[in-house]
Amino acid sequence: MEDKAKNYFFKSFLTIVIAIGVFWGLKQVLPARLFPESTGTTPGIVIDSLALDAMSNDSILIADVDSLANDTLINRIDIDASENSEGIGNLINFYEKLYELENSGKGKVRIAYFGDSMNDGDLIVQDIRSSYQNAYGGKGVGFVGVTSLSASARYSVTHQYSNNWETQSFLNVKKPKRAFGVDGQVSFAPRGSQTWVRYAANDVVNSTLLYNPTLFYGSSSNHNASVNVALGKDSSIRHELVADKLLNTLKLSSTSKTLKATFEKADSIPFYGVNFDDGIGVHVDNFSLRGNSGLPLSLFNRDLMNALDKVLNYDLIVLQYGTNVLGYGTTDYSWYESKMAGVVNHLQQCFPNASILIISTGDRAVKTDMEMKTDKAVEPLVKHQRLYAESTHSGFINLYTLMGGYGSMIKWVQESPSLANKDYTHFNQKGAKKIGGLIYNELDKGYIQYKRLRESGQIAARTKHTDDL
Repeated sequence: MEDKAKNYFFKSFLTIVIAIGVFWGLKQVLPARLFPESTGTTPGIVIDSLALDAMSNDSILIADVDSLANDTLINRIDIDASENSEGIGNLINFYEKLYELENSGKGKVRIAYFGDSMNDGDLIVQDIRSSYQNAYGGKGVGFVGVTSLSASARYSVTHQYSNNWETQSFLNVKKPKRAFGVDGQVSFAPRGSQTWVRYAANDVVNSTLLYNPTLFYGSSSNHNASVNVALGKDSSIRHELVADKLLNTLKLSSTSKTLKATFEKADSIPFYGVNFDDGIGVHVDNFSLRGNSGLPLSLFNRDLMNALDKVLNYDLIVLQYGTNVLGYGTTDYSWYESKMAGVVNHLQQCFPNASILIISTGDRAVKTDMEMKTDKAVEPLVKHQRLYAESTHSGFINLYTLMGGYGSMIKWVQESPSLANKDYTHFNQKGAKKIGGLIYNELDKGYIQYKRLRESGQIAARTKHTDDL
């Protein structure tokens, strides 16, 4: 019996030794990144159809417009904000509007912040909005779409809607029934059913009320549509929907705490969203969509965006993308640089008075050789993001170095309390707040230098655009 036990343990020990030897041998020849890079689920890392097409071929055409066509020396002021940013002098139009607001106490400045799952639920953006409104005034959460995949995750405004809306997104539809709105979506109320959307303000500084709720919608031959706006248990207003222009606006009610809009006989009318702002100070709109690479912005209809810009008057367009093009087995992002340069050129036509800011991808960690390390694709992607910012005369903030550079995401996850999720890609609420502060500080450093140059006479006063009058 004792001999059998010894023989059993010897065979077991020999099996373990052989297994270790086989594993070590295979480890020398197998790719370092054989297994999935994430240690957890990564919601939102679903790349859009345009990016998939662009990676597989060059069939996606984006308008190739010379970004220097409207460039002047005044748009190329040298402002060296910090080692984490470049080309901040290209934000001069935005800085001048901010300067006018600060000195006169009148007017408004508006920012459109386009992003992906990094800004889901208004993360990062809500903190930038708060910083600007605390410093320069302004109340309201800004433009909110009709439907949103991240509505339930957003605290800056409560957003609910009926489940019968027919919404098309530029993430997966290239030829929509009608042009996409500024949030990349267009929604329709189906015939014969009650379709509604509800908003409620929360206890968020500067957004405790729904300021001047204004509906944005497109044209239609439908002359029978109406919207019933419920402001409380016993108060409601009914409006006819006149849809005779490319872009139509309708003030739904006065400022209130809650609002529910129910649409009747409104089929065939494209709905885009509702804007909430008090008309003064700084307003920041969050246009994030999970899975967006940035390339679908090329699908914006220029005429519709020009019409919308005449109403909202954007001064700064922020593009924070990159997460959704990491992890696809490449470190050559020259294709992305080329396509995104075309996107920026297109946005310059859509919003001709706005400065444009590119924010790079942050750090992302993946499992390599059995330990977490910075994804080897991060630095090449940041390089090409900087290059298309430079070629289009946009401002550039390097979020990767701003958060600490190589290995920083691991540190953010391991912080106590943690600043990022264990997917080693996304920031949690505490981390997003910190990132929002870092981005705001970079922009503010540039603005401080701009003011010094402006007040010393080294920069001339800007010629007013018609939208300022």
